[in-house]
Amino acid sequence: MLQQDAVAQFRGQFRGELIEPGDARYEDARQVYNHMISRKPRLIAQCADVADVMAAIGFGRANEMRVSVRGGGHNAGGLGVCDDGLVIDLAPMRYVHVDPASKTVRVGGGCRWGDVDHAAHAFGLAVPSGIIATTGVGGLTLGGGMGHLTRKYGLTIDNLLSADVVLADGSFVVASAEENRDLFWAIRGGGGNFGVVTSFLFQGHPVHTVCAGPMLWELDQAADIMKWYREFIVEAPEEINGFFAVMTVPPGPPFPEALHFRKMCAIVWCYTGSMEQANEILGPVRSYRRPAFELFAPMPFPMLQGMFDGLYPPGLQWYWKGDFFKELSDDAIALHLRHAAKLPTMLSAMHLYPVNGAAHNVGNSETPYSYRDAVWSQVIVGVDPDPANSALITGWAKDYFEALHPYGAGGGYINFMMEEGEDRIRATYRGNYDRLSAIKAKYDPGNFFNVNQNIRPSEE
Repeated sequence: MLQQDAVAQFRGQFRGELIEPGDARYEDARQVYNHMISRKPRLIAQCADVADVMAAIGFGRANEMRVSVRGGGHNAGGLGVCDDGLVIDLAPMRYVHVDPASKTVRVGGGCRWGDVDHAAHAFGLAVPSGIIATTGVGGLTLGGGMGHLTRKYGLTIDNLLSADVVLADGSFVVASAEENRDLFWAIRGGGGNFGVVTSFLFQGHPVHTVCAGPMLWELDQAADIMKWYREFIVEAPEEINGFFAVMTVPPGPPFPEALHFRKMCAIVWCYTGSMEQANEILGPVRSYRRPAFELFAPMPFPMLQGMFDGLYPPGLQWYWKGDFFKELSDDAIALHLRHAAKLPTMLSAMHLYPVNGAAHNVGNSETPYSYRDAVWSQVIVGVDPDPANSALITGWAKDYFEALHPYGAGGGYINFMMEEGEDRIRATYRGNYDRLSAIKAKYDPGNFFNVNQNIRPSEE
């Protein structure tokens, strides 16, 4: 049992805030984005700087505590917190520095992507990331990172230049193509298994205004749209990205009242060229099946990134399932429609993110992310604010996943997983797992960092 005098001694060497059960801020500090997860740590160490992270790791080791690491926030399985253990919380380490000369962006480990989008946009830059601005930089990056700019500029890990890392023994290292190259390889997709990343250095790209937004069609047209989309996205210019979705139309602007609460399909577009060029590229789908609604217009990139933030605030019930796909067969499309028709709640959805284009310029073994040959990353999310509906949304997501999984590539995106077991993790990393396990044994031989999609250290 953790002794109070040990905590008191820890406070003396810690600049940030230590939060214990019973403290006024405890209930708020222990909450995670997904309120289907409720864990009660013994101690939350909100770190002010790298020295605090080093001290927290030392304290956790000395007191043989279970340790979790929390960055910016979304982790599907709530793995940033642990019961009766120590949470190393990077939330105060929330800073962004843009170097306009090198077009690089230095990001603190507690940042969310909205912080990065805001700071980089002032310099006409963007870093490839996800689709919701409240997503944490650390978790998304360490798992791979896919979103609106994937087809043009690759995954987030393809734009990571270096990272500052505190290891399990409390030492500080830099991981890059020049220093600790094995560690740099491992953190680009291997998750939080290898240390606490206190800052990231990204390559920015010239993105300011994009032509973007959703097009919606009636659900009875979804099969036609998916068949058009599966051909289009593999041949489309890399400047255009569009993810396919099945969804329920929210009851508010910009959607017309006649569509509110309707189950529909959508493609959410992002084009990094001119509106004239975008309309030329998208003309065929408009003439093939005219959208029932579209909001496609020039907008600042941060506006697109934050478009869905209001729909998905922290505190909802979530259940996630993910898969990779190399093709969308007619049989698979039929199954999609069958399960889309059963969308259980307004916020539940299925998305197919294209992960081709520039993301295919990197080989399967060049980073741990081993599905460079996939065309889509699928996520199925059961979402609702009411805990009474948790079984409903979980059952729908699992049934949908199990129906489509036989048509998939075998594994899924690590950031779209709940706690699903070692076999699922191995299926995700495929031939890269053993190399990751060996690197884990070098940098964390005792598996100190194990509250994650865990890669066990090899015994060799």
